[in-house]
Amino acid sequence: MVSFVCISQMKFDKEGNVTSFEKKKTELCQELSLQTRDLRFQHHTSLTARNNCIIIRMETLRAVVTPQCLLVLDFRGLGLERWLVLELAHQLASHTNPLPFEFRALEAILQHRVSALQARLNEVHPVILDTLESLVDPKLLSADRTKLHVLLQNSKSLSELETDIRVFKDSMLKILDEDEIIEELCLTKWTDPRVLEESSLGIDHAEEMELLLENYYMQAEELGNDTRELKGLIDDSESVIFINLDSHRNVMMRLNLQLTMGTFSLSLFGLMGVAFGMNLMSSFEEDPRVFWLVTGFMFLGSGLIWRRLLSFLGRHLEPTSPPPVAHAHTRTHAGNHRQTDYRSGRAV
Repeated sequence: MVSFVCISQMKFDKEGNVTSFEKKKTELCQELSLQTRDLRFQHHTSLTARNNCIIIRMETLRAVVTPQCLLVLDFRGLGLERWLVLELAHQLASHTNPLPFEFRALEAILQHRVSALQARLNEVHPVILDTLESLVDPKLLSADRTKLHVLLQNSKSLSELETDIRVFKDSMLKILDEDEIIEELCLTKWTDPRVLEESSLGIDHAEEMELLLENYYMQAEELGNDTRELKGLIDDSESVIFINLDSHRNVMMRLNLQLTMGTFSLSLFGLMGVAFGMNLMSSFEEDPRVFWLVTGFMFLGSGLIWRRLLSFLGRHLEPTSPPPVAHAHTRTHAGNHRQTDYRSGRAV
């Protein structure tokens, strides 16, 4: 059944000429002297050398590099047509690079991958900064759920981007750690006698390949650092948001407690009014000044009790005093003195 599977291909030669066609998978494997399993592309990011070919998988991009051409496989419906036709052909046809064709092809693909990662970072970076700037405003009494949802979505995108950058770096590092793999990536070195002769004269293509891979590894490392810094900024901003919300919550709780104490004070001395409102016969109801005297006593007593409760609350909510600094400074000074004596060679 594998023999009937057709693969859409776009072929780039050394001059940048582009041709598109379809070919059966078995025919392609026979033409490139590859096994069928070599074109399964099981990993999302891989860079391997097989039988004088470089098999590349960079997310959706699947390609095979030979000393004479670059084959991009299954390119339809992936949004790569514009880059393939307008940019890749021009890069491969450039004559400013004296290195063999596989260097130009590999550099163009790695540059495209790093540029795609950079574009994803540039997309989420300003959105995250604007969202965090609006959320950390200390005047806000509550966090906007819409902005929190936007922050959550961009945080997930940032985590996925960090994972993709790490996978790309690991694939580059795996090659850089193996000198044999780097040698195998230099395809023209083993097929062109002139290139082999240049290698014997001191023009080391393996070293050039290593520098090429290290260059894009360092670019990915910088992207990873920017991603980690942005995630750290999100974590710090979340702490600030929680502190602001806790501060407003504490103010509301304190106000609620003060109102509760005031209500308790009024209710306590309001019992006097309840007692006098029971229509019990006594000699006080005949004196008109007793009403104002009892009322004044009730408000005065309630105010004193409320102030007393507020004073009690203030004493128990005050922060504890820090430990004395003079004693610690004295011990530090003594330690410095002992250190000086030790360096000078005197016994302490």
